[in-house]
Amino acid sequence: MDWLFVLQLLMSAVCLLVLLLRYRAVKPEKTRRRRYPGLTQWPIVGVIPAIVSNIHRIFEGVTGMLALSGLNYQCRFWFAGFRYFITCDPANVRHIFTSNFENYPKGDVFAQMFDILGGGIFNSDGERWRSQRTKAQMLMTTPRYRAFVAQSSLDKVEQSVLPFLAHAADSDTTCDLQDVFTRWSFDTTCNLVFGVDPGCLAIGLPDVPFARAMDDVLRTVFVRHIMPVTCWKVMRRLDVGHERKNAAARRTADEFVAATIASRRAAYNKQGADKSAADLLSSFICDEEIAGDPDADVYIRDMTMNLLVAGRDATSSALSWFSYLIATNPRVEKKLLEELAPIAARRPVGPDGMVAFEAGELKNLLYLHAAVCECLRLYPSLPVETKAVAAHDVLPSGHEVRPGDKILVFNYSMGRMKRVWGADCREFRPERWISEDGKLRYVPSNKFVAFNSGPRTCLGKEMVLVQMKVTVAAVAWNFAVEVVPGHVVEPKLSIILHMKNGLLVRVKRRSGNPAMIV
Repeated sequence: MDWLFVLQLLMSAVCLLVLLLRYRAVKPEKTRRRRYPGLTQWPIVGVIPAIVSNIHRIFEGVTGMLALSGLNYQCRFWFAGFRYFITCDPANVRHIFTSNFENYPKGDVFAQMFDILGGGIFNSDGERWRSQRTKAQMLMTTPRYRAFVAQSSLDKVEQSVLPFLAHAADSDTTCDLQDVFTRWSFDTTCNLVFGVDPGCLAIGLPDVPFARAMDDVLRTVFVRHIMPVTCWKVMRRLDVGHERKNAAARRTADEFVAATIASRRAAYNKQGADKSAADLLSSFICDEEIAGDPDADVYIRDMTMNLLVAGRDATSSALSWFSYLIATNPRVEKKLLEELAPIAARRPVGPDGMVAFEAGELKNLLYLHAAVCECLRLYPSLPVETKAVAAHDVLPSGHEVRPGDKILVFNYSMGRMKRVWGADCREFRPERWISEDGKLRYVPSNKFVAFNSGPRTCLGKEMVLVQMKVTVAAVAWNFAVEVVPGHVVEPKLSIILHMKNGLLVRVKRRSGNPAMIV
């Protein structure tokens, strides 16, 4: 089997070399006429030309391909077992995620790709997944935990986000807002999951090895999605390329989580249960059912790692894209500030002249909610969902899938499909979420896939919405954000939709009533 892996890797390398030489010989005008090579199934190499020619713009490349092929596309790469069905068709999404849910598990290959998550909830299928989801849902939907999320988010905004941006505004320096939100999200998520605040969002922006490690891990996971499985497995065995960097990053991440769990367990054994603690780690440690499991430490490690990764990366990605969209759409910014004005007038002004908002006050703000949903429609934190196929099936689109096939649901592409969202699908227009009678318009989850759909709908949906609203409302009301001229904002090649170059901005304090100034 090892020789087969090596042979397939060599064949891949030869095919790619031939492909590159061929493209160098193609005339520029001919290359321009072939808009989306992804529609061509080449002999032997299948769709590898599409991957190579679009690797620097894979999200837009796939979006263009799906637009031309009717929302669905099948691709094969026969000598490496590379059989994928790519879709952003809402009917297919409903079938895969809900109607025939049991036939489309995450699968063994998915768990191998996301090995950083161990046997946690995002990697699991069947009874193990149901058990973990039930446990997590029971803990995360209690009034006590929801109150903890709301208060923790407000405290972090008041004590870290606003002071940091005030410092950047007063010193007239640029800052990477994506880095700010990643640090904020890491601190907040660590508090919610572990009950500790690492203090990453300090004025000096201390180095965070875990954050850097997770960036490396998630980039590797993305590369694994677009490479034949045998190729990246060989690289992992040989410890070369991105797999070598991934191994070191995994060690850093595992050491952080293990040390945090060990510290909390030691305190628990010494002092007993802290019944006032609302963080998830405390709940796991105090849970008698989990404590009786001989593999309790592994279970807690996997669950907390899953929740930490989801909270840190998904929320920071959403906050970054929302800030970019507001900064580049003054019309939306003005309407948002007008909606916040009556609440701001009732809020106490902080010692630095700034105003923060409580989650309960923002819950029923229609335009704010619509703007958040519109942001997640265009820039879903998880741009691609992966599924395996357990048994032969025919999808609503008429396509057949077989056991061994992999399904890629491109959430990023669905928000950019005219057939799904209309001719203005690429516009940032929160009004599409508001009905003519001034209420929130219902959109089914198989069309708005930012929080997944069906039985695997995101358990942290309400938590993310609370964190986003509390943060973006405070930032928008107190600061005017301007993207640095010439700064290129584009998606990063990662399983989480981060920005490739960060989000370089200048922030300025607002004065008076912002709703009257913008």
